[in-house]
Amino acid sequence: MAHAAKIEDNIVREVIVIPDNLGGDENDAAIEAYIHGIGIEGSWIRTSYNAAENGFRKMYAGIGYSYDSESDVFITPRPYDSWTLDSEHNWQPPIPMPEEGIWSWDEKSRSWIEIPQYTS
Repeated sequence: MAHAAKIEDNIVREVIVIPDNLGGDENDAAIEAYIHGIGIEGSWIRTSYNAAENGFRKMYAGIGYSYDSESDVFITPRPYDSWTLDSEHNWQPPIPMPEEGIWSWDEKSRSWIEIPQYTS
């Protein structure tokens, strides 16, 4: 089973399942031709659950993710307004998360808040 992501304005709007081995060719043109051939319009590209393992487009596409066509990667939505995208297409907080403990980002104070750990 293969998957395709519908891209509009560089945003993933839909992800669908398509048959494997479209005549032995699973490139974007073959995928889009198949999808258009069954009557579904739009711009479609391949996405893969194995993306992280094989480096294909960085990750599996999700609805609301963006698509950077220049780098050919999917990018998760920005988690907070203050976070910025690094050169590896990962969102980074303005200050690094402390290494010890369990932390949650507080956007209002733009700081990490430690989550207390309870033991029984």
